[in-house]
Amino acid sequence: MIMRLVTRAATAALRLPAARTGRVTVTRDIPVRVRDGVTLRTDHYAPGLSAAPCVLIRTPYGRGGPIRLLGRLIAERGFHVVIQSCRGTFGSGGEFAPLVHERDDGLDTLDWLRRQPWWTGTFGMFGASYQGFVQWALAAEAGEELRAMVAVVTASATRDSTYAGESFALDTVLTWAELLQAQTVPWLARQWELKRGQPRLARALAHLPLAEADRVATGVTVPFFQEWLRHHTPDAGYWRTRVFGDRIAEVRAPVAMVSGWQDIFLPAQLDDYARLRAAGVRTRLVVGPWTHGSPGLLLASLREGLDWLDTHLAGRPGPRRAPVRVHVGGDGGGWRDLPEWPPPATPTRWHLRAAGGLSPQPQEHGEPDRIWYDPADPTPSLGGPLLVAQRAGAVDNRPVEARPDVLTYTGEPLRDPVEVAGPVRAEIHLRSELSYLDVFVRLCDVDRRGRSWNVCDGLVRVEPGRFPRDPSGVVTVPVTLWPTAYRFAPGHRLRVQVSGGAHPRYARNPGTGEPLGTAVTLRAGWREIIHDREHPSALVLPLVPAPSTAG
Repeated sequence: MIMRLVTRAATAALRLPAARTGRVTVTRDIPVRVRDGVTLRTDHYAPGLSAAPCVLIRTPYGRGGPIRLLGRLIAERGFHVVIQSCRGTFGSGGEFAPLVHERDDGLDTLDWLRRQPWWTGTFGMFGASYQGFVQWALAAEAGEELRAMVAVVTASATRDSTYAGESFALDTVLTWAELLQAQTVPWLARQWELKRGQPRLARALAHLPLAEADRVATGVTVPFFQEWLRHHTPDAGYWRTRVFGDRIAEVRAPVAMVSGWQDIFLPAQLDDYARLRAAGVRTRLVVGPWTHGSPGLLLASLREGLDWLDTHLAGRPGPRRAPVRVHVGGDGGGWRDLPEWPPPATPTRWHLRAAGGLSPQPQEHGEPDRIWYDPADPTPSLGGPLLVAQRAGAVDNRPVEARPDVLTYTGEPLRDPVEVAGPVRAEIHLRSELSYLDVFVRLCDVDRRGRSWNVCDGLVRVEPGRFPRDPSGVVTVPVTLWPTAYRFAPGHRLRVQVSGGAHPRYARNPGTGEPLGTAVTLRAGWREIIHDREHPSALVLPLVPAPSTAG
């Protein structure tokens, strides 16, 4: 009765579709035995309806708390809900090794579902982040029985997100390792660590060598953290069985995808969307003004997911919606409904210029700008796509822009709005006394009060042989930034930051070429950013017509 009252209150507060039944029978801790003898603990939420299809959620984050409420909410709408703890977590046997067992464990769980008396022959999957990775691990082999997927802030391949720009997403990976380990400690101890601001994690993010950072953060060696430090090169065979994007074209189930412009997996998720569209799979894409753990993201994914499951799994008529819905950030933005992503756009170069200028017009001549990057005092990251919502998103960048190791290039106040939607990239021409370095580029919106709000960014790691040098020693570095949809309002200014890193979001580049996990020697050095006729450093923005009113 108490849970029923809770779900009624949640349905009203969240404005969810009405429940189809108030009767839900919950069976907890069901042992599901998989092929190697490991038992996976599983909860079953059975609706008081006949012939109800099934929704599978596999998770390493436990079966209590918010996911228990989610299970009831979905079940009340006429679905059997099966929530299973991944191996090595919350009572399930074996050892948790990210991405290793999810295909086989998923297939064995599907085989178990087929043997249940309430099985109707069809199922869907739902989940965010790692709960989405396990969906992709199973999706290509699930066959016609899989009728719908709801994939939230997730992707079929995690390798490129882990090593964005061939750097290392230190903050995301180490924070996640700490989070997983924290699930095994007493609740009060965890709350005390959070109240103190997670000082152990902060020390670990600043620690060298990185191979010791997991022990600093958690007190134990985390096997997958060590493996990810060792197997970081693009040709590492380690990742071939841990990414599932190579079979995404075999998926036939309709897929709803929900993400945020400041999410850590956004580029990879949009790659999934493009490949699904190319394969003829029915898709729904929603991208909002969210970070990885934003409350608004979770609410939107629940609403979108229930509608998607209703339509494609249960066969109930649903609302007619555009295939793509995105939120355009900035003053005067708002929601836009689109037939596809990205929309038609005109790539437009905004050129870096002398004296910190930024303009669509290139510069004939101009002295290079010089910055000194010291990995012992690395340029800090500020906001942006991070795992922890409290530190992520759009923030005022003026503190980091005041540092001497950050260059800024700022346009004149806009007379008319400028709206961009789609992929963003930069071409930076530079000369460096070091052969090993990083290039970080960030686009910001400077408002009328002078506050500089980050819109999107990207980083690339440079090493000998990766990018050619011209006879004068200049390297042209292509930087892929996060995609975006954003409106720069009249009176605002576009700003581009260029720096040598964004620590601890990305592991600092020591400047020596030492291995990622064992590097301890730090080498500082000068670099020049060049912007003249022969070397037109620029940001390339996808311009779209700006509506006169928000959608």
